[in-house]
Amino acid sequence: MSAATRPAATRGTTTKKTSTTKEATGVTAIDLRLTGRPTADAAVWRDPAEYWGRMTAATAHLDAPVGALHLGALRHNAADMVRRAQGTPIRVASKSIRVRGVIEALLRMPGYRGVLAYTLAEAIRLADTVDDVVVGYPTAERGSIRRLATDPELAAKITLMVDSPAQLDLVDAVLPPGERETIRVCLELDASWQAPVLGHLGVRRSPIHEPDDAGAFAAYLAARPGFALVGVMSYEAQIAGVQTAPPGKPVDGVMNRWMQSRSMPELLERRARAIARIREHAELEFVNGGGTGSLEATSADPSITEIAAGSGILAGHLFDGYTQFAPAPAAAFALDVVRRPSAEHATILGGGWIASGPPGPDRLPRIVWPEGLELLPREMAGEVQSPVTGRAARRLRVGERVWLRHTKSGELAEHLNAFAVVDGDAVVGELPTYRGEGWAFL
Repeated sequence: MSAATRPAATRGTTTKKTSTTKEATGVTAIDLRLTGRPTADAAVWRDPAEYWGRMTAATAHLDAPVGALHLGALRHNAADMVRRAQGTPIRVASKSIRVRGVIEALLRMPGYRGVLAYTLAEAIRLADTVDDVVVGYPTAERGSIRRLATDPELAAKITLMVDSPAQLDLVDAVLPPGERETIRVCLELDASWQAPVLGHLGVRRSPIHEPDDAGAFAAYLAARPGFALVGVMSYEAQIAGVQTAPPGKPVDGVMNRWMQSRSMPELLERRARAIARIREHAELEFVNGGGTGSLEATSADPSITEIAAGSGILAGHLFDGYTQFAPAPAAAFALDVVRRPSAEHATILGGGWIASGPPGPDRLPRIVWPEGLELLPREMAGEVQSPVTGRAARRLRVGERVWLRHTKSGELAEHLNAFAVVDGDAVVGELPTYRGEGWAFL
């Protein structure tokens, strides 16, 4: 039986690690062809009955839980992100995808360049086929640091994120400069906004906020043996990661838009001064910023040479609350109805695939088909069973499918060994997730 039709392809079973990259990604069997222009007529995924009906028919032979990637939606999102970036290269944020076949397909597409990994161990795995990997977060993985420091090829491909001398000290404690390769590093600049009255808005990342502090740390790095400062990153989470029109929260939307309209001009001016200070001490290869939600705003910053983005490719339902773009629902999962507790209720097997972030209803998977279903407030999404109610629950029969979308994008891959790739009315192949390849990094 082929990979395209094997019922267990998407289930949580142990899979044998493949020996070659092509086998692992499935690229030899599946041409993602992530090129061209955004689809002008997106009616196919704006008509729930047609879109989810065809997804149901295409994957009916697969046992649940079924993870599916819609090929047309992937192509649309990939091309639309390039359009929104307005000529600024996009560095693929692997955390938001976690499917190597999709990552490599994006890197073959004009407009995408390099990967932003989330751990050093992941970066080392990706470096088998990717020549430019920046680790987006500081690392304390001593075994992986030793591998990086003793392999000239890895040391040339991988860049570590730093924002303090302590992180450099940890590297030196694994192997001192005279006994290892020179380690490429990227300085992270804090992009949060210190708002009047409200205070800190953004995420707590780097302690380096002011331009003079950035210049001082760059000077320190330049004088520190065994390291080469090659890049700068600053992630404006309060702009890229905040909904401009959160569903059911109009006041929050007004406040978020107000905050973003003031935060971005402040960052543009401060980031320009910081980059100028840093360039006094280093020849930078790249200056990275932004995310899926800020492609337009970040690409307009003359200090930026590339944007890190990935969530918009698979498009979790978090992006339903953005006004500046509307990605297609490229990734989803289907669960089976297994019981009928009453005439008003049906129960699906599984469902508790909760997203990271502040706990709340927006972290739950969203039921998208059949329409007219909702979770029970006293039970919500459970690890093994999730009762549902609503007008559609009365019609559901045991064995029928319910489609859900995860809040985020890459986190969905942690629950599946593979995604079925759907094109039109058929499954045309499958792509293993990190989990399916036996990879677990966090």
